[in-house]
Amino acid sequence: MANNYETMILSKVIDTENLHALSRYNIREDSFVSRIERDVFSYIQDHVATNGGQTPSYATIVSEIPEFEYVPGVTDSFEFLSEKVKQRRAEYEFKRLVQDELPGLYEEIGKKDMSELTSLLTDRLEDIKMKTRTGVRLGTNIKENIDEFKSEYKRRQIGESHKVYKSVFPTIGEYSSGNIYTIYGKSGRGKSVITLHEATYLAKNGANVLIWSMEMGSYETVVRIYTALSAMIGIQKETIEGQEYNTGFDADQLRGGTLSSEMESEFFRMLDEIGKYIEGNITVRGVDDTDFTIRNLEQLKYEIEETQADIVVIDPFYYLDYERNTSKTAGGDAAETSKKLRRLAGETDVVIFAITQADETDDLEDEKGVRIISPPERKDVAKTKQLLQDAALLIAVDTDYQQRLGVISLNKGRNGGEGDEAEIIYIPSKGIVKEIVFNPEMFNF
Repeated sequence: MANNYETMILSKVIDTENLHALSRYNIREDSFVSRIERDVFSYIQDHVATNGGQTPSYATIVSEIPEFEYVPGVTDSFEFLSEKVKQRRAEYEFKRLVQDELPGLYEEIGKKDMSELTSLLTDRLEDIKMKTRTGVRLGTNIKENIDEFKSEYKRRQIGESHKVYKSVFPTIGEYSSGNIYTIYGKSGRGKSVITLHEATYLAKNGANVLIWSMEMGSYETVVRIYTALSAMIGIQKETIEGQEYNTGFDADQLRGGTLSSEMESEFFRMLDEIGKYIEGNITVRGVDDTDFTIRNLEQLKYEIEETQADIVVIDPFYYLDYERNTSKTAGGDAAETSKKLRRLAGETDVVIFAITQADETDDLEDEKGVRIISPPERKDVAKTKQLLQDAALLIAVDTDYQQRLGVISLNKGRNGGEGDEAEIIYIPSKGIVKEIVFNPEMFNF
């Protein structure tokens, strides 16, 4: 049977039609120990979301979840009831930690290193404390919360909070955690290649990357990563049109398993020693993974936590399982998903790359009949315009593998940079995706 305070607080929500009171005191679905009360909480949330904010009646709740023991006329305050609900949850979590988990943790960790076990238990207890707190402050008071601001400033100063990641492309500069970066372009114009190249570079320099590759299989995605990585570390050099480049293992040969015996030995050596070359890590979820069937934001949050991701690549955004459209407007599902993805980036403090299409327009050619490389404009973001609003930076992409060139254009920058463009050398089969950096010393005579 559920703790009575759990049924009482939900009964009070039904009577007062005040679901917002639970948010005020940080009461969520996982605050309830009882499955029945979790089901009731979830049902109330869904009902409010789909019925114009209207809380379901007692009769509706009991009809849908007969096991719920409604308590009429609860007069205790939401603050008091929330404290009791959180206290029960804390007791439950503590008992589970001590009785169920601690013996195994001692055998696995404590016998080898008690200091590590003590540190782990301290973190777990702090996590229980944070999850079961009820006092939720409304906003930041610039007069009263100065010490907290100073503390956050110091944490950012030493890199413990609000992490910044340097881009492989100098024109982009850097990415800040807690933000969405939207990469868009026409079909087949290098969006995935450029984003994977960036993700590989970030992982090489210490970031944990989670990739949801919903158009490509895992093997194809990993081939592109290994090709990019091997070029970055300079596995070999090759002269292309008179210019010497660091190049990687040939992507086509990796796909087909046709490396020469010499290159195959070199490739396997790189894989065996990959920890020397990549400081962070990359986890790939490919479209052909048999366990990759749930692709909603709840699952994404779970996988971010499990992989301890710093960087998330969603390729493409429009293959996510969209959130429910409560506004009933055209395109509302995608817009709602974009808004919740923005909140998820902030909540988990990660960088999210959301790849999407650009509207198709006619290509232009020069006088020799060669296609003019021209990245899409800001207005050309396809699938959902909400991604334009939610992105900290819009990165437009256009490439031509036959010309071995491409252009990156920054079409919206929340922190500046809008209107900047960069030309890139684009030979992805060799792992070369590199910005052409102008060097003024070339012109000093």
